[in-house]
Amino acid sequence: MPVQATEQSLQLVADLLNESEHPLLLADRSGRVLYANTFARERFGLPGPWSTAAAAIEHEMLGPKLDSVLLGLASGDSSVGLDLEYGANHVNARVRWLPESDWLLMRLLSGSGSDEADPDRPALPQEEMPRAAKEPLTTVDAVELQGFSSKNDDAICEPLGDGLYFLASTVQMKKIRKQAMRVAPVNVPVLISGESGSGKEVIARLIHQHGKGRKGPFIKVNCAALPAELLESELFGYEQGAFTGAVRAKPGQFELANHGTMFLDEIAEMSTHLQSKLLHVLQDGQFSRLGSRHMVQVDVRVIAATNVDVPEAIRQGRFREDLYYRLNVVPCHLPPLRERTDEIPILFRLFLDRYCREFGKQVAPPGLALREAARRCAWPGNVRELENFVKRYVILADEEESLQELIEMEALRGKEVQANSNGHKPQTLKSLVRGLKDDAEMEAIADALKQTHWRRKDAARILGISYKALLYKMRQFGFTPSSSNGHAHPQTVI
Repeated sequence: MPVQATEQSLQLVADLLNESEHPLLLADRSGRVLYANTFARERFGLPGPWSTAAAAIEHEMLGPKLDSVLLGLASGDSSVGLDLEYGANHVNARVRWLPESDWLLMRLLSGSGSDEADPDRPALPQEEMPRAAKEPLTTVDAVELQGFSSKNDDAICEPLGDGLYFLASTVQMKKIRKQAMRVAPVNVPVLISGESGSGKEVIARLIHQHGKGRKGPFIKVNCAALPAELLESELFGYEQGAFTGAVRAKPGQFELANHGTMFLDEIAEMSTHLQSKLLHVLQDGQFSRLGSRHMVQVDVRVIAATNVDVPEAIRQGRFREDLYYRLNVVPCHLPPLRERTDEIPILFRLFLDRYCREFGKQVAPPGLALREAARRCAWPGNVRELENFVKRYVILADEEESLQELIEMEALRGKEVQANSNGHKPQTLKSLVRGLKDDAEMEAIADALKQTHWRRKDAARILGISYKALLYKMRQFGFTPSSSNGHAHPQTVI
C-alpha cells in the first residue's frame, strides 16, 4: 500500500533527504512540491521548508511539464529527464517514483543562473547520473551519520512493504538483485534456496514487486506449518460437504492469488501427493477443489523456497524430481548473513528504527564495541536472529548487557571451532585469516597495556580505539593482569 502523505511520513522522508549529499526535491503526483532538501535549497536558492513560495515554485518548475513526466513513468521508464526553470536557474533533473509511495523524487543534476547568481556555488558535473534514478533510495548515508559504517557506499535499500526491505551492499546480493530484475517480468517459477532466516521471502517479494503481477496479491503459505490434509485444503480449497466440518465452500490460496504471486515457503516439507497436484498447477494452471470435479483456472506466479538440499531429498525419495525441474527454471541461492557482514550495520539500523517506532521508545544507536561485536558474530539464525537481537536491544535498552550477550555467543562459537579443530576438520581460508587477525590484535593490545602499565584509557589512545572497544577486546581475548609483574596475559576463552 502506498505511503500516505501524513506529517509524520513526510518528516521521515525529509530527514532522509537531508542526509543526502545531492540536491533533491519531493513532489506529489499533482506537481505540488512537498520538500526540498538542504543541498537543493543552498545550491539553487530555493526557499526553505515550504510556505508562501511553494505555489510559485510548483507552477514555474513543474506545472507545464508534469503531464510528460507522468506519461514517461507510466510507459515503463524507471526515470524521466527534464529541464526545469526557477527564476534565473535552468536546472537539469531526473524524476522517478519514490518506492512504496505516490511521491515523485527529483534529483537536480546541474544548473546555470543569471549574473546575479552566487558565483561561489559549486557547479554539479553535467554527466553525473543520479543513483536514485537508477536504483532505489539508499539508507547508507543515514546509517553513516548515526555512527555505523559500510565498506560499500553503493548499497541498495529498497522498501518492499510490510516492514520488509531488500538490502544489497555486497557483490553477491547485487548479483541476486540483478538476476531478480531480469526474471521478474517473465512469469516463470523461481526456486530460492538458502539457510533459515536468510531472507528468502524478501527475494520473493522483490520479484513480485517488479513483476507483471505486482498489482495482484502476494500470498505466502508455509508448507511446514500444516499437516498434509490441511495444507491441501488450504492451497486448493474445498466444496461444501467435502469432509466433516466443511459446512460451506471455501476458495483456496491459489484462487485468492489469481493474477498475483504464490510464495510456497519450505516447499521440501510438502508431501509427495501434494507435490504431484502442484506440478499439475504449474503445467496447466488448473486444479480442482477438494470434493469437486470442476477445474479452476488461475494465472499465478509460483515462487518456492527451501532450506534443504533438494537433490539429496530427491535421492531419498522425499521430493519429486519432475517438480524440481519444473520449479528450478531460475534457481536463486541466498548466501547466509555471515558471508555478507557489510550489511549487518545497515540491517541493525533499519531494525533499530523500526522497533523504536513500534515500541514507542528512543534508544541511542549502539557504540563502537557493540557494532564491532555484531559485525563479527556468526549469526547462525541469519537476518531473523539479528532482528530478534535488535528487538531485545530496544526493549532492554542496556548496551552492556547486549554486548555481553554477543561476547558469550562468540565464546560459544570459539568453543565449537576448537572442538572441530581437535577433530582434525580442515580449516577454511576465512577462518585462517580471522585467526591471524586475532593474533595480531592480541599482540598489539598486549604491547599497549605493557607500555602504559595497564592504564587502559592510555592504551586505548595508543591503539586508536575507544575505551569501551578496548574493554570488549580484552574480554574477548581474556586479558588479565599478572600479579607479579603487571604484564598483560591473554587467556583462552572457552
